[in-house]
Amino acid sequence: MSLNGIDIASYQSGIDLTKVPCDFVIIKATEGTGYTNPDYERAYAQAKQAGKCLGIYHYANGGNIQAEANYFLEKVGSRIGETILALDWEGQNNPSFGSADASWCKAWLEYVYSKTGIRPMLYCSQSVAYKFSNIGNFGLWIAQYADMNQTGYQNTPWNEGKYTCAIRQYSSCGQLPGWNGNLDLDKFYGTKEDWNKYAGKGNSVSGSSTVFINSPSGSTLDLAVGVMQGRYGDGDKRRVALGNRYIEVQNFIDHIFTSSDQTLVSEVKAGKYGNGDTRKIVLGNRYSTVQSIINGSSAEYYTVKSGDTLSGIASRYGTSCMKLAQKNGISNPNLIYPGQKIRIN
Repeated sequence: MSLNGIDIASYQSGIDLTKVPCDFVIIKATEGTGYTNPDYERAYAQAKQAGKCLGIYHYANGGNIQAEANYFLEKVGSRIGETILALDWEGQNNPSFGSADASWCKAWLEYVYSKTGIRPMLYCSQSVAYKFSNIGNFGLWIAQYADMNQTGYQNTPWNEGKYTCAIRQYSSCGQLPGWNGNLDLDKFYGTKEDWNKYAGKGNSVSGSSTVFINSPSGSTLDLAVGVMQGRYGDGDKRRVALGNRYIEVQNFIDHIFTSSDQTLVSEVKAGKYGNGDTRKIVLGNRYSTVQSIINGSSAEYYTVKSGDTLSGIASRYGTSCMKLAQKNGISNPNLIYPGQKIRIN
């Protein structure tokens, strides 16, 4: 079961919500600590009179958390308990975006909850939703568009099922009867009763039903190979695609780029990087050197320093004094000299 709805701001001032078909309306109320949507109270009253499910949101400016929350709550007033509350987290006019996303939003959501008993939702783009996988027991309202083509309500928006959220905004170019302009179209994954649970005081809708997270299957090695092949993109796109596997896979790849040749040789011999093309892909530009060492075509030497002993060198490289002596034609293992090159492998 799901509901179709719209979210509006001052761009839709004067919209007649008795004529536009929608199960719910989410209305921008405030931004920062000094802006109130001039059409907010009229639109809210009309939507309520028309029997729509109701929502009100605050656009974050990333400033003082409590000041922004208090400004929003002042404008919400007595509507608490009959409407979903939401925080809109985007980059425009928001200096905290990209640097304090999770901490700022979590603090705002928890502060509003402490003041109202209502657990607000968080609106954000799907491209940054991975940052909020540990946001807590707050529903997510995710924006992701397939394109910018005009559309009506969609039964199955693009990419539906790839992640979970309470509300999905899937178009900013919606076309509906009763309004001669674009509308944001949204889908709520639940019934009217479910909506009211989010709106009601003491709401306790399980975070597990709303928290965004991708969890691709496969071993760490399989996913690392996919990254090296470009299947998961770069930057934020990779973070979203790998979801809760991102850190695990990225650490695996970073280890390959920063480890010594000998470490990688030992790990290859232990089977960590597979065989054949898998090994070649995941080791990238480290492959030729590591493989040549394994194949014995690239000899490794140690230059003797004052105070060195052959047994000490052997211990350092995980071999025996006798093997080094035989490999280097040393008849007296107790007699080596500074500057002498000792072949290790």
